[in-house]
Amino acid sequence: MATHKSAIKRHKQSLKRRLNNQVRRTRIKNLTKDLISAVDAGDRESAEKLLREAIPVIQKAAANKTIHRNSASRKISRLTRRFNTLQPAPAEQPDQLDQ
Repeated sequence: MATHKSAIKRHKQSLKRRLNNQVRRTRIKNLTKDLISAVDAGDRESAEKLLREAIPVIQKAAANKTIHRNSASRKISRLTRRFNTLQPAPAEQPDQLDQ
């Protein structure tokens, strides 16, 4: 255990940072899991809502150095790509008769 005053302070700070990082990483994992399950279920509205919620959370974690910025970019890219595999809603599909 630390005995110097500065070392004690650093230890307290590291514990706080560890807890904050853990919360951020868990939030990212939960949002990712929910988004993937929504995409697999074919629920476009829910998946779109979750994607819009997940992107800023991932970017903020990268800005706070909880995760690496390249890792954040990769996560966002892969989630977006997975979301784009969903078929558009019936109202959004163009009419085949117009061609």
